[in-house]
Amino acid sequence: MNPSTPLLDQIATPADLKGRSRADLRQIADELRAETISAVSVTGGHLGAGLGVVELTVAIHAVFDTPKDKLVWDVGHQAYPHKILTGRRSRIRTLRQGGGLSGFTKRDESEYDPFGAAHAGTSVSAAAGFAVARDLQGADNRVIAVVGDGAMSAGMIYEAMNNAGAMHAPLIVILNDNDMSIAPPVGAMSHYLSRTVSSKGYRQVRNLAKRVTRKIGLEGLVKKAEHSIRSFNMGGDLFDALGFYYVGPIDGHDINALVDVLENARDMENGPILVHVVTQKGKGYEPAEIADDKYHGVSKFNVITGEQAKAKAGPPSYTKVFGQELIRLAEKDDKVVGITAAMPSGTGLDMFGQKFPERCFDVGIAEQHAVTFAAGLAADGMRPFAAIYSTFLQRGYDSVVHDVAIQKLPVRFALDRAGLVGADGATHAGSFDIGFLGALPGMVLMAAADETELQRMVATAHAIDDAPSAFRYPRGEGVGLPLLKDPQPLEIGKGRIVKQGTAVAILSYGTRLQECLAAADMLEKQGLSTTVADARFAKPLDEALLAQLARHHEVLITIEEGARGGFGAFVLHSLAERGLLDHGLRIRTLTLPDIFQDHDSPEKMYMQAGLDARSIAAQAIKALGRGDERALKLIVG
Repeated sequence: MNPSTPLLDQIATPADLKGRSRADLRQIADELRAETISAVSVTGGHLGAGLGVVELTVAIHAVFDTPKDKLVWDVGHQAYPHKILTGRRSRIRTLRQGGGLSGFTKRDESEYDPFGAAHAGTSVSAAAGFAVARDLQGADNRVIAVVGDGAMSAGMIYEAMNNAGAMHAPLIVILNDNDMSIAPPVGAMSHYLSRTVSSKGYRQVRNLAKRVTRKIGLEGLVKKAEHSIRSFNMGGDLFDALGFYYVGPIDGHDINALVDVLENARDMENGPILVHVVTQKGKGYEPAEIADDKYHGVSKFNVITGEQAKAKAGPPSYTKVFGQELIRLAEKDDKVVGITAAMPSGTGLDMFGQKFPERCFDVGIAEQHAVTFAAGLAADGMRPFAAIYSTFLQRGYDSVVHDVAIQKLPVRFALDRAGLVGADGATHAGSFDIGFLGALPGMVLMAAADETELQRMVATAHAIDDAPSAFRYPRGEGVGLPLLKDPQPLEIGKGRIVKQGTAVAILSYGTRLQECLAAADMLEKQGLSTTVADARFAKPLDEALLAQLARHHEVLITIEEGARGGFGAFVLHSLAERGLLDHGLRIRTLTLPDIFQDHDSPEKMYMQAGLDARSIAAQAIKALGRGDERALKLIVG
């Protein structure tokens, strides 16, 4: 084949990789890397992790028979090259766009995605499930899990490996070690040993030796000797102890070594195998290789220079405001500490860590541990702020209940990415924290309407020393208000009237407040006097404010960026308990819809959810039941 002839164009499905020469596979990998870079330069997204697994992706699909063989990716943003090879190349430039491909693996997107993944640490558990299901059903397919991009810091991985090893379940785990956190430098001797110990000949001799030594009573001694030699040369004590046959480390960018070892692993007959592959995040694209975060997540960028598109100058992000406020508090109070679970830059704790490195703790992808670690700090008099994305706090919920709430420990939860998150879609949306935290006795819940409110809520949480608290805020920029120089704590459980009216009351919880004010303007133009209030607190609720709104308005509408069963449900419960629903009050609770919304721009997603100004105003007119079709049409456009 002429090296100048593109080969990737000939790959419609992984079956087209079968029988290719190693030179062809090398060329396909090079073209696949270029295609990945080109696509992400147009769409933005996760780049570095995918570039690191290009050769591994090609080798896996060349060796295994997907989709019959089940390939489970951990942290699905490694899988962009996988999507290109599995029939989705023509749509790859719709990645993370409305109606386009997901940024993660997704079951309903392709038969080559047997298991969806966007949170870390799930692959080995799912693969073990596939392996057992295969055996119970008498099938003969292989099961492969690719663990990487920090997922080995997730405790669930070790729980799964311990279980799979004990079951002796036949499956292959590929550890994509892309930060050298486990592996020593790899080289020719390591490759030779990996090929040797995974080869059929070695295993046949090994099994014969085991039978002979068992008969003469030396099995234990020989087993220890082999284990010591393999561990000395290659590492892997931990994985051997968990019941996995360890092979590696090998160079994850060497197609020849990858194919050799994966073919050997494929042909092993019994038990779980771990293949340790060392890769370089951002491999093959210099701007990514030299970046501190290896271009983990990028906006659109210039392929030639690597320069990313810059957002228009605007207000600071909520994340930045939180980080700055935490620094301000820590400068005055040496008991303030920050905790994050592998998201220092995503939560603003990177700024805090630069200023107070001894008081900033990144515990890895281990949210359950992060919460209980914070509880221990709080129990001994510190003032911990656990900055965790709303979607990731779900993984630590038992610890929130058992270790924080029951003991009334003053852990402060800073919930970033609350509400809809746009291109990351349903797996990363902060939809449920209002409901699951609001169910806990003694929890103080706040939601910031704007950046100055966030400042005051950070100060409020700092001042609460006798109960757990949480404050939520969205991804993205504030509304442009001047930041407060000395923000003061809020009065616990007290909301505020932002605009006074008489007919319609809109009670907002969170950053939809600006849309509520816009809706009020629309209603005022139709002659409907409208009150807009900012609840500030979902727990404890401002009962006096609720009573005022219920008694003096025909319609009460609650607005929240969360799922059903949250703020609106709390309001309904309170009004019912106090008999305030018995006098003709028309109430509507506007929440996120009872579906998992697919990725799109945040603006479109909120319109689909009915939480934009026009939708809010239309709900008010419908609730009034006046049949004003002209006004309704005017509002809904």
